[in-house]
Amino acid sequence: MKEDPKNEGPCSSHAILPDVDRDSLPCLVKIYDSPESELKLNDVFEFVGVLTFDSELPSEKVDQDEFSNGLCDDVSVNLPPNKVPRLHCVIHRKLTGYDFLQNSPPTEPKPHLVKEAREALLRHLTSILGNDGVAAHFMLLHLLSRVHARADNVAVGKLSLNLTCISKEIASVFGTKLNIVIKNLLPFTKCIPLTVEYLNTVFLAPKKDYQINRLIPGVLQLAEGSHLIFDETCLETGTLDSVGIENTRLLKALAELQKVEYDFQYYKMEMMADVQILVLSEGKSNILPADIIMPFQPSSSGSSDAVPAEVLEAWRWYLATVRSMPHTIESDMQKVVENDLVTARQADRSLGSQDFSRWLTMGRLISASFGETSLSLEHWQMVKELERLRIDRLK
Repeated sequence: MKEDPKNEGPCSSHAILPDVDRDSLPCLVKIYDSPESELKLNDVFEFVGVLTFDSELPSEKVDQDEFSNGLCDDVSVNLPPNKVPRLHCVIHRKLTGYDFLQNSPPTEPKPHLVKEAREALLRHLTSILGNDGVAAHFMLLHLLSRVHARADNVAVGKLSLNLTCISKEIASVFGTKLNIVIKNLLPFTKCIPLTVEYLNTVFLAPKKDYQINRLIPGVLQLAEGSHLIFDETCLETGTLDSVGIENTRLLKALAELQKVEYDFQYYKMEMMADVQILVLSEGKSNILPADIIMPFQPSSSGSSDAVPAEVLEAWRWYLATVRSMPHTIESDMQKVVENDLVTARQADRSLGSQDFSRWLTMGRLISASFGETSLSLEHWQMVKELERLRIDRLK
């Protein structure tokens, strides 16, 4: 259901929900005979029910029952039904990555299917990135990353990527292609051109408005598994005001800790996040610290060939499948990894716990990319070789 945003239809609630897509329909969902604990903030649910919307009903005739079940403490601070439709839910379920696939139910991750999908997707990423195979390998690992644990304020499993050596002209070519391919592969994506004006004016953190008793969504209120591309090539010299400084702090916290501060005016509350972050910049980003700093070295302008729908669907299945696989490191491999980390530390005293954590994350992701649930010596050697190639570029 869509309304012309110029009319007094559902989209007129845009004043209340500034970051909502104009093609979406904000509404209150009323759920019956189900505990509230089943629905958590930023989870993605599918609701089936009856939508009620009466544009002729005046606000003074709002039924008190419309605001029961803890939706609000005071009817007077709610919009009337002609501003906010109600969905009376009959059935609801939490959605997973598989639910965004178009075709048949997911099949088992058979080795040959995983291998074929991996090889095809890696070739496509390499082609999109102007035959930069090293960058394509890191891009694949980045797309497979997710936060699978938290320890001592560390989000274990994240692998943010900062592609450097990208001018505004290069970003207009490769950034556009990357944005298209990622949108075709993942269900929740957003590309944000970072400018001083944007940082000084945008609401990144959700904020509670007590006058209307609503949590106003911010840009960083995102579903689990969302992907963000930040284009810093648009960033020019300027002065950040207090809003801009706060926004840069929020972005840094998201990149480093995978946390977003929600502003409740009288206090702030940290909410856990799981967001993949890709940064495009000329030099190393000073706003969004990334796990991987990767100088981009294309040798061609990159491919723009269209990908058949069935191939895209196979890649979506591949990403959803391998991202959800468990992973372990057997005792014999643990000794190999430990010895290699000690040797690396002796050779380079600048290496620290963050570097070793990144290598272990890369090992897990490389294993997963092949459909394996435990780290092998071959895959660990791939980690060390990718790191060697990356460090050579940084020099």
